[in-house]
Amino acid sequence: MVISLNTLDLNLLRVFDALMDERSVLRAGQRIGLSQSAVSHSLARLREHLGDQLFVRTATGMQPTARALAMAALVREALLRMDLAVSSARFDATTSRRRFTLAANDYLTAVIGPHLLRAMGESAPHVDLVIRPGTRIDLAEQIDLGRIDLALGSFSNIPARLNSSLLFDYDDVLVTDRRHRFASTPFGTRELARAPLMVVSLGGQEEGAFEGFISERGLARKSEMFDRTALERAAAAAGLAPRLAIVLPHFLALPGLLADSKHVALVPRPLAALFARSGAVAIHPTPYKTRPVSVHAVWHRRYDEDSAHAWFRQILTHASATALAPRRPRARR
Repeated sequence: MVISLNTLDLNLLRVFDALMDERSVLRAGQRIGLSQSAVSHSLARLREHLGDQLFVRTATGMQPTARALAMAALVREALLRMDLAVSSARFDATTSRRRFTLAANDYLTAVIGPHLLRAMGESAPHVDLVIRPGTRIDLAEQIDLGRIDLALGSFSNIPARLNSSLLFDYDDVLVTDRRHRFASTPFGTRELARAPLMVVSLGGQEEGAFEGFISERGLARKSEMFDRTALERAAAAAGLAPRLAIVLPHFLALPGLLADSKHVALVPRPLAALFARSGAVAIHPTPYKTRPVSVHAVWHRRYDEDSAHAWFRQILTHASATALAPRRPRARR
């Protein structure tokens, strides 16, 4: 059967795209502003037009058929290009109701997020923001499909179909409870190698990590959030092996876990500074040199000329610079 776009209502493809994301007739309707019955009616029309069920109702939601899965990426790409064609030239941050989706881990969200929200609130009060975990295995696919506008992280390889900009560099520091026995004296290599360490890993070998990076669809993102090589070399030079006593999948639990403990955490310097503002932890330099790590924003090149996306990239860059700027001491009253 030959299917022609001349006889297809393109609004049905928007319903299809929403159902692919939400896997629920109710939620798909809420997302695109249609009633549940209108979504069901649109799906019935699309099924008839394409000669396929497209979605099958199950106990876990509307599951796509093989035909729907094959269509999904192409439909999303087509819709994105149509949206860009009609909207990019008339973006106005003060009135826009666009929604941006950002992928970032908890460390980057905690450091940059408050400054980003403040800047958006001042210049774009009606623009919405969705933050999704930057640790998901299918990050590259989500960028390709247009479900993520920007991804933040550290990457060893960025494929040609994606673009990127540098936000900032950081190094590792040590963080302890402020009552730790070394809180007021520097750590030596031997003391550190004998201490129970806390580190963060956002994906291990069971998820495909190799040498601290997970590669997917040509995009290799850093998953081991400390310089293991530098740590092991420094300890080996002292004839010791470091003890990774606790390995976590996120950062924000660290201050609570460090409280009243003998553990020492390896933490990115910007996050350590954020933790230290509470007065509950102490920061120490590492007794060895760590490699600087670069944090980039990554997006699909299809958005290079989109004025709305360019605005979002610019405001994110400004928020990052503000977050990393030295803090001025408060004046005493």
